[in-house]
Amino acid sequence: MKKQLGFLLVLIAANFFIFSSCNKGDNPPLPKTKTQLLTQATWKFQSASASGTDITNNPAIACIKDDVITFVSAGTGNINDGATVCSPTTSGNFTWSFQNNETSLTMSTTLIPGGSGNFTIGTLNETTLTISQNVLIPPLLTPIPVTAVYIH
Repeated sequence: MKKQLGFLLVLIAANFFIFSSCNKGDNPPLPKTKTQLLTQATWKFQSASASGTDITNNPAIACIKDDVITFVSAGTGNINDGATVCSPTTSGNFTWSFQNNETSLTMSTTLIPGGSGNFTIGTLNETTLTISQNVLIPPLLTPIPVTAVYIH
């Protein structure tokens, strides 16, 4: 009888240890929404390409390389020109929204000279925003695909 009681106590103690070690806090956090990823910090230009060719150091986009872009979750934002200002300037407030199941970004301003405010999102994660659009770059007569990469 003492052996059975001892075994029962060990079994109860083991169950207590196993179940008390489970913690609801062990659940992984939910992934961030695209709005959270876009608005969590300011974005700075990293690189750009046109039709797959690196144009990061092209003088035509020198004025956007030092801009700081801030998106606010309410669908507004601000572009702060750095020392090199585009003409016309892209600096100031804007509105934004996601389109097409959050695969496109529409802004009330342009980011790329010769471009529009409509972008296809390639990457949007904790550190990188990659957007693309067709841009008319003179002296070309047809728009070409331009991709810009922004980082935190």
